[in-house]
Amino acid sequence: MEFETALANFQAGARCPVCLDYLKNPVTIYCGHNFCLSCLNVFWKDRTNIFPCPICRFCCLERKFASNPLLGNLTEIAKLLQVRRSKRKGKEEFLCKKHNQILNFFCEKDLEVLCSQCVSSEHQGHNIWPIEQAVPKYRKKLEVCIEPWKERMEQGEKVITMQTRKLLELKKKVEYRREEIRSEFEQFELFLQSERETVLQQLIDEEIDILTKLNENLTKFSDHISTLKNLSKEIESKYVKSDLEFLTKVKRICHRYKSSKAPLPFSFQLKEYGYHLPPQYSGLNIIIKRFQVPVFLDPETANNKLTVSGDRKTVRYGHRVQNLPRNPRRFYNGPAILGSEGYNSGRHYWEVEVNDKLEWILGVCKHNIPRKRRSQNPSIFLQNRLWCIERRGQNDYIAFGPKNIYLVPKVMPSKIGIFLDYELGEVSFYNLSDRSLLYIFNDYFTGVLWPYFYTGTDSKPLKICTVTHSE
Repeated sequence: MEFETALANFQAGARCPVCLDYLKNPVTIYCGHNFCLSCLNVFWKDRTNIFPCPICRFCCLERKFASNPLLGNLTEIAKLLQVRRSKRKGKEEFLCKKHNQILNFFCEKDLEVLCSQCVSSEHQGHNIWPIEQAVPKYRKKLEVCIEPWKERMEQGEKVITMQTRKLLELKKKVEYRREEIRSEFEQFELFLQSERETVLQQLIDEEIDILTKLNENLTKFSDHISTLKNLSKEIESKYVKSDLEFLTKVKRICHRYKSSKAPLPFSFQLKEYGYHLPPQYSGLNIIIKRFQVPVFLDPETANNKLTVSGDRKTVRYGHRVQNLPRNPRRFYNGPAILGSEGYNSGRHYWEVEVNDKLEWILGVCKHNIPRKRRSQNPSIFLQNRLWCIERRGQNDYIAFGPKNIYLVPKVMPSKIGIFLDYELGEVSFYNLSDRSLLYIFNDYFTGVLWPYFYTGTDSKPLKICTVTHSE
């Protein structure tokens, strides 16, 4: 080990402190430091007054140096010792692959082991350490890192264990969810099958009822024709009687003719059958969660008998006419008002509280909906411009749009949910009392559609709700 150290010191002494390579044409300056002649000339280039030492910065007043041939001989010996030692050990990996010189230095910036030529050519200005000084420093650094690395390894192993458990957990959850979905679809299929059988049975019952009434009507017409035939024969037989006998029978014949009235022909129209999805299949929760929008009333469109609350969420009818400014957007033909924002794309959901109001209309309308024409029934002139649910009286609920459909909700709605899917051309209405689907309009929309509210002529309010959803 002492020999190794002595050899390394000897070889270090044979190197130029400027280029860090073995000395070439070594010279010695006044302070005693040795340099390559070329390195010293380059360092003193363009200097005229003082000539500092590159190592200790001692300043010489003259450009003087002495050739040192003895040091040149020692440098050649150091080179030979390096090559022989490398050959003797047979470890070429300790030689620089670029310059075939011993790796004696370590670059702290690039963290690379270098030879003297590497230092002078590629790492000038870097913080260079001799191998002997760099090794203990970086061994200490690595020792400091060992414990954190062990902790990281342990954490990594714990993560692997946890992720492996998650894989098993995932498989279990997927299998459970698969069974849950299969069960839900089986229940849905059973529901649809039951609903289909119920509706088909209703159609069969209706058919039997209509057939019975048709047969009864046919029997009445057959009896009427038979009566007319008998009367016709009787009249023909009286023609051949004597005048007096004929006249005595005329009164009875005329009475029978006048009292014989033809039955009315029976006409029928099949009912339109439909069904309501139960709440778990209506998709209402998803609609509420993703597409709810804040809807506000537009006072500038309100009929002059309507009062709008300060938060523009509630409207009610009053019999007193208010002195409101004229506005082409205002409704003068009935107690109606629009929402403040229209929609010409996307999906939008809002809810309106109706409670026990006996008259109201809720839905969406086109911008060109009539606003001045007066009519007792607004439905007459709103067709093809309005898609809505209407309540008339105690139990009359009507889906009013391209055609009128009478609805029979199982539970009287106190709150209505309205869902507009513009691109799909659908307006859906939900009974929030039992979360069931009331009706879906399918149409093709153009232009802007506006939320529409018709209060009727009672003073009970319509209120736009703050939408919440339940999981």
